[in-house]
Amino acid sequence: MDFRELNYVLAIAKYQNITKAAESLYIGQPTLSKFLMSLESDLGLKLFRRLGNKYILTYAGERYVGRANQILGVKSDLDAEMADIIKRDIGVLNVAFANMRCSYMLPDTLPTFQKHHPNVKINIYEGNSSQNDRLILSGDIDVAFSSKPSELNPLIEYQSLGKEELVICTCENHALGRFAHPNPASKYPKLDVSLLKNEKVLMMQPDQRTRQIVDKFLKDREICFENVLYTSNLQAIMELVAIGYGVSFIFESHLRHRADTKPIECYSFGEPKVVNDFVAAYRKGSYLSAYAHEYVEVVRQSFLKGETRQLT
Repeated sequence: MDFRELNYVLAIAKYQNITKAAESLYIGQPTLSKFLMSLESDLGLKLFRRLGNKYILTYAGERYVGRANQILGVKSDLDAEMADIIKRDIGVLNVAFANMRCSYMLPDTLPTFQKHHPNVKINIYEGNSSQNDRLILSGDIDVAFSSKPSELNPLIEYQSLGKEELVICTCENHALGRFAHPNPASKYPKLDVSLLKNEKVLMMQPDQRTRQIVDKFLKDREICFENVLYTSNLQAIMELVAIGYGVSFIFESHLRHRADTKPIECYSFGEPKVVNDFVAAYRKGSYLSAYAHEYVEVVRQSFLKGETRQLT
């Protein structure tokens, strides 16, 4: 099979412009135009509609692109598997983290991994969990690391690397602390979440995994808040909580890697405590190289090591 043909069509579909597609492929525009005319002639149908200089996929083109992505995905899996068989230990690893996790997990994992796999090139993607899921399904990344979603995608495999507790966070000596009680199920005292109804609550955006998990918890208990500030920046949320600007819900693993500035006090949700899996996620049925599995293990060890760090 001529995989070049598939990549040519995918480039035109991506850029919707022959000139830009040709530039991305490092070929001349006349060569790409001639190729497309020849392909459509051989197929007996049009893959693109021309609107000026813009190339829009026809229904046949959409089907072609869909199958082309599947074929190239299988080809990529085959190449990786063959590389493992002959033990070249040469390749490319595409991994994704949510922004906050990326800031503290990369320094703790990349040097260790590259020490043993110096010939593996690593590409890092940062985005929220929903964006990373789309990259998994498109084949742009091999594996993503995040909290396990409340609603699982049937096309994605989730490998648990450990568990983390979701905690209620306030500034030091917050008035709510007097309502907290010891919790045998957690190392943190328990606090009734409904007591936050008169507080400013700092929440992440709907496409972020922590927010989705919190929303499900609150919905199941029919709890809602009136005074809410939304931001995608978890670091900002932690610092605002620390200075007493509001309260929030944060996974303890993030708090362990926060810079030692103003302290944050943590409370559990009660019994049972709210925990979630930290997972490595990858496309179901895809082939992961040996070095990809080894990087997953390095991340798992880093996560477990972080559990030994103490919080206030």
